[in-house]
Amino acid sequence: MQRHRHVRPSRRTTLVGAAVLALAAPVASASGADAGTTHTTGTHRSAADLDVLFVGAHPDDEAGRLSMFGEWRERYGTRTGVVTVTRGEGGGNAVGPEEGPALGLLREHEEREAVGKANVTDVYNLDKVDSYYSVSEPLYRKIWGHEDTLGRLVRVVRETKPEIIATMNTAPSPGNHGAHQEAALLAVEAYNLAGDPSAYPDQIRKEGLKPWTASKLLTATARGSGAASGETCTTTFKPTDPTDDIYGVWSGRTSTQYGKTWAQVEREAQRVYKSQGWAGFPDVSADPTKLGCDYMTQVDSRVPFTRGDLTSPASSSATMLQGALLPTPHGLPLGTKLDVSASTFAVVPGGSSTITVKVTAPRTKRLSGATLSVGLPAGWSGADTVALGDLKPGATRTRTFEVTAPADAATNKRVLVDVKVRSAGRTGYGNQQLEVAPAVSGTQQLLPQVASFSGWAADNGVPQLRGTVKPVLTLPSGGSREVRVDLVNNSGSTQSGSVALKLPAGFSADAATKSYDGLAAGARSSVTFTVTNDDDALPTSNEGGSGGDYDYTIETTSDAGTASSAAALELVPTTTIEEATPKVDGVIDSGEYGSSSINLSRVWEGSACTDATDCSAVGHLARHGDDLFVAAEVTDEQMGTLLASSDCKRHWRTDSVEIAIDPKGTSENTSTTFKMFVLPDTSDGGACAGRDADNNQGAIAETAPSVTFAAKVTGDGYVVETKIPAAELPDTIDPEHLGVDVFVYDSDTQDKTGQTRIGWSTWGGVQGDPYRWGVVTAPGWTPPSVATKAPTIPDEALSSVDSPLSIAQAVRTGVALAGGPAADPRRSAVLRSATRSGSTVTAGVDVKGTGTASLFAVDADGNSVGKVKVDLTRGHRSVRIPVSGAAVRVVMAYAPTSGGTTSSAASIR
Repeated sequence: MQRHRHVRPSRRTTLVGAAVLALAAPVASASGADAGTTHTTGTHRSAADLDVLFVGAHPDDEAGRLSMFGEWRERYGTRTGVVTVTRGEGGGNAVGPEEGPALGLLREHEEREAVGKANVTDVYNLDKVDSYYSVSEPLYRKIWGHEDTLGRLVRVVRETKPEIIATMNTAPSPGNHGAHQEAALLAVEAYNLAGDPSAYPDQIRKEGLKPWTASKLLTATARGSGAASGETCTTTFKPTDPTDDIYGVWSGRTSTQYGKTWAQVEREAQRVYKSQGWAGFPDVSADPTKLGCDYMTQVDSRVPFTRGDLTSPASSSATMLQGALLPTPHGLPLGTKLDVSASTFAVVPGGSSTITVKVTAPRTKRLSGATLSVGLPAGWSGADTVALGDLKPGATRTRTFEVTAPADAATNKRVLVDVKVRSAGRTGYGNQQLEVAPAVSGTQQLLPQVASFSGWAADNGVPQLRGTVKPVLTLPSGGSREVRVDLVNNSGSTQSGSVALKLPAGFSADAATKSYDGLAAGARSSVTFTVTNDDDALPTSNEGGSGGDYDYTIETTSDAGTASSAAALELVPTTTIEEATPKVDGVIDSGEYGSSSINLSRVWEGSACTDATDCSAVGHLARHGDDLFVAAEVTDEQMGTLLASSDCKRHWRTDSVEIAIDPKGTSENTSTTFKMFVLPDTSDGGACAGRDADNNQGAIAETAPSVTFAAKVTGDGYVVETKIPAAELPDTIDPEHLGVDVFVYDSDTQDKTGQTRIGWSTWGGVQGDPYRWGVVTAPGWTPPSVATKAPTIPDEALSSVDSPLSIAQAVRTGVALAGGPAADPRRSAVLRSATRSGSTVTAGVDVKGTGTASLFAVDADGNSVGKVKVDLTRGHRSVRIPVSGAAVRVVMAYAPTSGGTTSSAASIR
């Protein structure tokens, strides 16, 4: 798809410096492509120069596309690099006790080894903190400091000069990690801004960088279904929206380097992520016909491309590279630019949009007698063929024309305007996606994070990314809620009409229709219904409706007609807590919690329980005075790994119970909630507890000292009981709408990996979705007033100056650490020599400006066998490094007080 317009970030000052880039040898030609091409992506201009840059949030985010990157490298010489915004310090650790920066260093080692199997050598860490799992992109935008992170990413793009930028799923799809979303949004913005000299101008004026405009933007997502395995997976995928440009690369081809399928190479790379519990991943099928595709969706292209319509012309593994890195068969010369954009994405029936086509000839070739032809959707009117004439090398020609939708065009549908440029018997293709919008659209109110994403997409020139997440709202079983329908007048005249909810059986609204009047062109308004679940016997959670969604239709009438939009309601379970006097001792007596209980046996992630003895649970809730009591009786015939009490964290690695409380039932993300976990047993005896991914994480004795808990393990399971004083919660309880959920994590292995997750209110990723937690009422209770507590967000991240692997890469590529600026060499320091005597290596450093040096003695694999950090002043300095092991080289990162970093190395004599 093509873009619509770009926006720029606010200007900011960056530190001074310039990187020195060493030249690299050309990549050898590859041959044997499935499409018959023998082209390669050519000579790389420097050691830093990349063809493809993948942007992810954590180590392992690229792991599902390594077969594609590896094949591209082997067959076409394509050099791929990876940006990892964090080092994944917030993830689990299945191999040891490391956490925080130590875990970040471990995960960086794993990532570099894993991607190396696909011959990816460059990993750029941006040194941002990985706090915890949350589905909220706005939270990560704040945690990372969006503007600073974007500036770092833009700098990396300008220094590495990729023709293609690829990233993750941009949308707040259910369960999609907020860090993944934010990384993807940053990638889109960097794609837009890196070529704009007015964006981060100090990188250009003071650091000596040049603007760089990438040619294509891809996301590692594909909305659709039905793909076959085997080589036909490139043509059998059925897109949800046929106007999307989707491409597949079959993973079943054999690598000449490894003598095994690329899918198997990728699987072996994934096993390297041992800390994430991936070491036990099984081999893929040995039958290539059972192996599928890596799919990507093209968000934008500034060059001619092959339509991603999953037909045979688009089925080559080279297709995504063509136009940007490889010539397209029978296409315009490589280096031709073709940019298609639209003045308006949404077009009403009978309305128009202005299409702008910009064609640029390659810098060394002319385009002779060029013409532009336009392919319009059925019934649309507009230009047909437009003459472009001769374009000299590097010359640009722009043409604009209007396209108009038929008056009876079906609404809420997307269409494509196709553009073909022909010159000297060769053709270049581009397109523009448009959406036919009704005169007045009525949409169920969006969840906060979805609304934020929708606004971002419009502001950043990618409105086609909107609307990919179904509008959903939750309501309590047997209860009511207000449902707002947001109205937008997309037409050029004032509109009036009505809105009706076509609800499924078991639901009703307070009115059949609600009217609006005098809605001006371009204006917004809303109507609000009260919707009630009349049948409280309907299944709740992911067992209700279709995958948990009770789908329905919103019908909106206007002076121009009637339009429909899809929406869904989700039922969450409810209960009432009674006054009781539980004893927190790990034993639940009859009637101890009153007469009610909650079902905790519904699976929300992982493998299904084989039977009730494998994993099932019953929960109990009560209150006494200002205290909440939550208990779980868990049936589990096989216990998982017993962690040490000193390792009482990251509870999903083994058997545990997690209790989630949203005091007011209105939290957008878990930073304003209370979440505690209990491990029923530890290797040194007894239960332990802590808080995770909430308002204040850590050991329960430190983060909620008045909470008490107990657990008892039996032969067929265990019991967990807790008492949680209301004063320990981050806000005052709303006794009419208290959000509560209880999750049970089941592991039957001894390798610190979980198998099954069950609970009360259950959807995938629900532990990060407070709006999907159950609703608890406490009649007659006046909870104590609690001052709102600001969230404590983890902020420990490994710095690249403390990573010898990152420093070694900076030495090799000349790109400064962490996406930051290179230091001014006149105020920095350089490592000149390294000599060893016994167990000490002495490094000679020329210092031109005061600062801090981080020196590492490393072995042949780049692993540290000695390190020291020291402040230095001007002059020639000798630094002693104690070593243990076969050190062959010293690498040094230097951070002068004047700003930036330099990296240097010396072999040990």
